[in-house]
Amino acid sequence: MSDRHAAPASRSSATGVLGLIERAGNLLPHPFLLFAILSALLAVASWALSALGVSAVSPASGKLITAQNLLSDAGLQLVVGDLIENFTSFPPLGTALVVMLGVAVADKSGLLHTAIRASLSRVSPRWVTFVLALVAMFAHVGADAAYIVLIPLGGVVFRAAGRSPVLGIVVALVAISGGSAASPILIPNDAILAGLTEAAAHTIDPAYVVSPAANYFFSAVSSILLAAVITLVVETYLAKRVDLRVDDDATEHPEHDTALQLSAVERRGMRNAGIAAAGFVVVLTAAVIPPWSPLRGEGGSLLESLLVADIAVFLALFFALVGIAYGVTVGEIRSVGDVPTMMAGGIRDMAPILVLFFVISQFLAYFKWTRVGELIALHGADVLRAAGAHGVLLFGGLLVVISLINLFITSGSAQWALVAPVFVPMFMLLDIPPETTLALYRIADSCTNVVTPMSPYFIMALGFIQQHRKKAGIGTLAAMTTPLAAAMFLSWTALFFGWWALDIPFGFGGTAR
Repeated sequence: MSDRHAAPASRSSATGVLGLIERAGNLLPHPFLLFAILSALLAVASWALSALGVSAVSPASGKLITAQNLLSDAGLQLVVGDLIENFTSFPPLGTALVVMLGVAVADKSGLLHTAIRASLSRVSPRWVTFVLALVAMFAHVGADAAYIVLIPLGGVVFRAAGRSPVLGIVVALVAISGGSAASPILIPNDAILAGLTEAAAHTIDPAYVVSPAANYFFSAVSSILLAAVITLVVETYLAKRVDLRVDDDATEHPEHDTALQLSAVERRGMRNAGIAAAGFVVVLTAAVIPPWSPLRGEGGSLLESLLVADIAVFLALFFALVGIAYGVTVGEIRSVGDVPTMMAGGIRDMAPILVLFFVISQFLAYFKWTRVGELIALHGADVLRAAGAHGVLLFGGLLVVISLINLFITSGSAQWALVAPVFVPMFMLLDIPPETTLALYRIADSCTNVVTPMSPYFIMALGFIQQHRKKAGIGTLAAMTTPLAAAMFLSWTALFFGWWALDIPFGFGGTAR
């Protein structure tokens, strides 16, 4: 039986809970103002802790650490005199900008959009759910643009397969938002999260390096697992038990179905981009194979090589190259000057993130200078050590805490900037590497994205659903996303614990424990 005519679902009890989350979340200010307020609260806390003489002994140096007053003369120098340096030295800033220069060429030339359409254009109805979910995992490389392209396209793909467009929109939303921290390829978000993790790790070890590929193995396997879980839940539960009917008077757009088909020039562009990608990989592999290669690290090490340490550079070059190959073929790039113009467009798209980076960089600089984060981590680690808290309990606690925070603060970078300075050093003092803490964060920061109305993409998906079902509301969408979010969270957590128990490295240069 087609899921267009599936049996109606019972009224979801999640509506009231989500309504409460929405009302509470609406009380929160914009993330920029939130970090400004937190900075002011930190100043007051540093004054109080300094006045009380709160201190702790650093296990790294053996020296006594005391709280420093941000409201002092020295604190004023940090706030005003070091404002520019705080921003320009912010670890994720340079890496994210470099990666986006390359990704912007692939995006603005039309390659990413065309690649998504090509992946979905000839999918068998039997495999449409899995393929759409897996394509979403790859689409994370396009950052926010991927949501705008893939969520409505999900409805088009499912309608073309003779299935409910409502279900296609839900699958696209859950895969791209609920699995936002998982991808078979390295994405810009990897660079941002790695930079924030490294900055937090410097509290304990100033020389610690977290590569953008530090969670790559775990992320790649997670993307396949999540695509499979989404498929299982959709086909065994949602497609059979949830009301997926569309309104009789819903406006259909048959012309959108043809949008999946590639033109002859687009097919040539995809072919040339594939040739460029293969050539790049072959050349890079040949360059790194010789033991004496300058791309290798000391003693011929691959883990400490330029290829791993500066992978953001190679990632940017890859996307720029394939983007140019496609853009020249389809006519989007007609002169050399078009390439930097596309790069500039990508940086413009990053403007909201850069504004957020500015205030986050100031907050983290204050957090580090006042030693408040370090003191919380040291005393917190002492309490957990004295209580004999097992790693499993610590991991479970972190997953729950961050998942709840994510209901209200849906910006992944903003949330990690807030909690990483506490949890990363605290867990390091308990012999848990930063890469492991980051892997946990990926899970907690992703799954609850699809059940909170505080996520702009949750609301965007609801808008597309209402094109097919005018009376659909937050509860309608939540009734479909909640079982998917729960299944993804449980399976992803199980994968983590299995990974950790087997002591498998989470990525290049990253350890499990």
